Amino acid sequence: MSAAFNSPSLTEASSVFDVIVIGSGIGGLVTATQLAAKGAKVLVLESYIIPGGSSGYFEREGYRFDVGASMIFGFGSQGTTNLLTRALAAVDVSLETIPDPVQIHYHLPAGLELKVHQDYEKFLQELIAHFPQEEQGIRQFYDECWKVFNCLNSIELLSLEEPRYLLRVFFQHPLACLGLVKYLPLNAGDIARKYIKDPQLLKFIDLECYCWSVVPAERTPMINAGMVFSDRHYGGINYPKGGVGQIAQKLVEGLEKAGSQIQYKARVKQILTQNGKAVGVKLTTGEEYRAKRIVSNATRWDTFEKLLPAEAMPAGEKRWQQRYQKSPSFLSLHLGVKESVFPAGTECHHIVLADWAKMEDPEGTIFVSIPTLLDPDLAPAGYHIVHSFTPTWISDWRGLSVKEYEQKKEAAAGRLIERLDQIFPGLEAGLSHREVGTARSHQRFLGREDGTYGPIPQRKLMGLLGMPFNRTAVPGLYCVGDSTFPGQGLNAVAFSGFACAHRIAVDLGM
Repeated sequence: MSAAFNSPSLTEASSVFDVIVIGSGIGGLVTATQLAAKGAKVLVLESYIIPGGSSGYFEREGYRFDVGASMIFGFGSQGTTNLLTRALAAVDVSLETIPDPVQIHYHLPAGLELKVHQDYEKFLQELIAHFPQEEQGIRQFYDECWKVFNCLNSIELLSLEEPRYLLRVFFQHPLACLGLVKYLPLNAGDIARKYIKDPQLLKFIDLECYCWSVVPAERTPMINAGMVFSDRHYGGINYPKGGVGQIAQKLVEGLEKAGSQIQYKARVKQILTQNGKAVGVKLTTGEEYRAKRIVSNATRWDTFEKLLPAEAMPAGEKRWQQRYQKSPSFLSLHLGVKESVFPAGTECHHIVLADWAKMEDPEGTIFVSIPTLLDPDLAPAGYHIVHSFTPTWISDWRGLSVKEYEQKKEAAAGRLIERLDQIFPGLEAGLSHREVGTARSHQRFLGREDGTYGPIPQRKLMGLLGMPFNRTAVPGLYCVGDSTFPGQGLNAVAFSGFACAHRIAVDLGM
């Protein structure tokens, strides 16, 4: 390994911490706050000026826009899967939330309109009304998702890498553990196709998975599907008052209350090692910090190809990259729209798809959030926020001059607005603000390789068994976030944070 990664100046570093966390995404912040609550001295290093990463926010002309998705799980009040509620409570902070009675309003090919109601039976009845011949299969599939969820929701979700925890949980909840073991190698598509035959209904279940996993059901782990397809009816979808960015802000408040700290405008250039062990970090400014443990909330591509020497990548990471690839990024529109465009009864979240065959194509599926239908304070009086995004690849945005880039952005925005205007007539005429983000924007502001949303399987794998956990082949280095078990989604990365903090606490003897 190069000398730069064995720096003797580490012994002279000005600050020593128990744990350093690189990045303040929700996974990193949950790791940091869980450890701080146990008494660890934690330093979070964030390259941007506010915390949250893709769960952050930005403000323009009286609007407060969410950077990423506004459809939030994990704020329930019961069970063990309400991970965001538990993460905030661990550092003695809380956040007011607003319940959303409908998860998604789907606008699908051939005029198919469907709403996923929080009321489970109401959702099933609406789906069965469109596919009456599949009533039994519909109930069997979604009821099996509940079996997975009930197993998860009966046990404390911590590190699956910690043997004593696994033994304790097994003896306390043997049936739940055996149930989860059964579903670990399975994908949602395996279960759906066991019960359902109608090709259009199977396409709908593909889209149900795709809207959060970015892959169809056959490549979506059943464990994840069970969590999402059931928790939306159990804990529900709850929007944070003040916007999604408040989650990270509150976690930082709790972190500091617990005696730890966060440093902004602190871009990590290198993870420093001694004798092969991660012992510190070096910033682009040249500052160095050391700690007993290092946690990377960057993607695994950024961690093992940029923060560590790519030529020294552990064999396990090479195998992981053969199983998983980077998902696409997103083209995002942040719009201010006159409230008169949206009639009474308009739902907060929508998915628009005109052709089943184009579900995974760039600009094929359009995601829409109108969070001001739940929290009007996020926009000036008389206006709503519309955040619309659709998959795109960074390769489509490279090699362009400034003029070409701006022209391409405007053309893409125009196409999306034209399609949205068909769902919400008058939207284009009612625009008061428009901002366009591309894969390049995501890479620049979120520090994610190629602006990717996260890893997706390169081929069909055995459920979650291919996902790496928090520990890495580099002693002292852990990963957290959507590149680790159990994958993408705010509640999933919170789970990753709980697991990572638990494993580190055990390793530190806390």
